[in-house]
Amino acid sequence: MPDYGNTWLVVPVYNEGRVIAEVVEQALKTFPNIVCVNDGSTDDSVEQILGTGAHLVRHPINLGQGAALQTGLAYALAQPGAEFFVTFDADGQHQTQDAEAMVGLLRDDVADVVLGSRFIEKTEQVPVLKRVVLRTAAAVSPTARRLKLTDSHNGLRALNRAAAQRMRITMNGMAHASEIVSMLARSSLRVTEIPVDILYTDYSRAKGQSLLNGVNILFDISLRERGGR
Repeated sequence: MPDYGNTWLVVPVYNEGRVIAEVVEQALKTFPNIVCVNDGSTDDSVEQILGTGAHLVRHPINLGQGAALQTGLAYALAQPGAEFFVTFDADGQHQTQDAEAMVGLLRDDVADVVLGSRFIEKTEQVPVLKRVVLRTAAAVSPTARRLKLTDSHNGLRALNRAAAQRMRITMNGMAHASEIVSMLARSSLRVTEIPVDILYTDYSRAKGQSLLNGVNILFDISLRERGGR
């Protein structure tokens, strides 16, 4: 078994008390270093995290997933021996075996950043309307096209230390995903995609982004990209 002592999972958490303990405990079987960033949850997420053995960082108020990811990456980068970093959702959608494959590519120096994609192989697990919006987002985004991405809004990402140190997420809400893609497109970092399985449960579907909000995010990012040219 590979040694993942130099790898950190960064998990943004907002009101995930129903599932976060199970998600973290399952991930800890493979990855011994996990930092959960509690982003101002109003439920029992903190108590659930404290019972797992994961590291816990707290935002006093809800700042958004982008801010939670930036906080978590900063914390993980400060830990001795940390070399690889994986952003991992708290709702149970992501699979640890996919994270292992992504970190493997970083270790082999194939890439600096590995992004998960729901659309390289099978796509039937993705709800139809979400599939349409996500594929449209990748198709119309100039930066996603520049990187030849098929899935520009997947929260499962793996970064080596050089890439993590360059990450500066300023969009605190869900639009941070497009901001990350834009940053990668402007950088000299080696970026690749691999197929991943996303587990859509009734719980995760209920917690997901509304399609209208997704379209609004896409429009906002499109304006920012064109304004920065």
